[in-house]
Amino acid sequence: MASSEAPTTSEYIQHHLQNLVLGVHPEHGLSIAHGAEDAAAMGFWAIHLDSMFWSITLGALFCWLFKKGAEAFTSGVPGGLQNFVETIVEFVDTNVKDTFSGKSDLIGPLALTVFVWIFLMNLMDLIPVDFIPRATEAVGIPYMKVVPSTDVNITFGLSLSVFALMIYYGIKIKGFGGFLGELAFQPFSSDNIFIKILFVPVNLLLEGVSLIAKPISLALRLFGNMYAGELIFILIALLPFWAQWALSVPWAIFHILVITLQAFIFMMLTIVYLAMAHEHH
Repeated sequence: MASSEAPTTSEYIQHHLQNLVLGVHPEHGLSIAHGAEDAAAMGFWAIHLDSMFWSITLGALFCWLFKKGAEAFTSGVPGGLQNFVETIVEFVDTNVKDTFSGKSDLIGPLALTVFVWIFLMNLMDLIPVDFIPRATEAVGIPYMKVVPSTDVNITFGLSLSVFALMIYYGIKIKGFGGFLGELAFQPFSSDNIFIKILFVPVNLLLEGVSLIAKPISLALRLFGNMYAGELIFILIALLPFWAQWALSVPWAIFHILVITLQAFIFMMLTIVYLAMAHEHH
């Protein structure tokens, strides 16, 4: 992209889908990857600097915004920020109360954080695809993906955090024996102790697959939908100027629904999974 020649369609798409990767290259040592091949050579421990920067920045924005809303709280006529914060908090609180029957001081704040943080990360997809990458390229940064939720590392980080809480609360509420019992004695069981033991390997296989599938599906659902949306914006940007406006505006309006729905689904599944971890069978 830094070349004086106009990039081909393939080069343009690859450039916009490439993260800013920092890692240890076998030949160049600690460096920034210049292309997908360099990034692959850096291996698992390479860091996507752009995803980290934007996710942390948006997380800080969420904390600052809601802190300001809390500080602006008044029992009189509320301001615009207070109304906004209260609306979101009440929306999340209603969904938590309707879904989670246990008692926990963590679920509400966690659901609020998940919903708003993912929504903000998804919202970055509405920024024109060339706007920030061209600005950063002008100051020497070769790549810049601004939508953290299109990075599978970010979505898996979120889902694995939820998965860790599921395991923690499953063991805390039911005990280690109760947690293993749910995996070993469901869905097939019997009053006959010998048949019950025979069902244990089958139950462990089925329940183990179901348990592991939860964080995987949680991560890939968010990643897949947002990645597809970003790719469509990139393809639209390759069209003539008049076609860009004819297609990008309707798609952006529709995409507002997508980014909100994906944040809501992730939040609801987080609540449901943690509610299941608190239930006794």
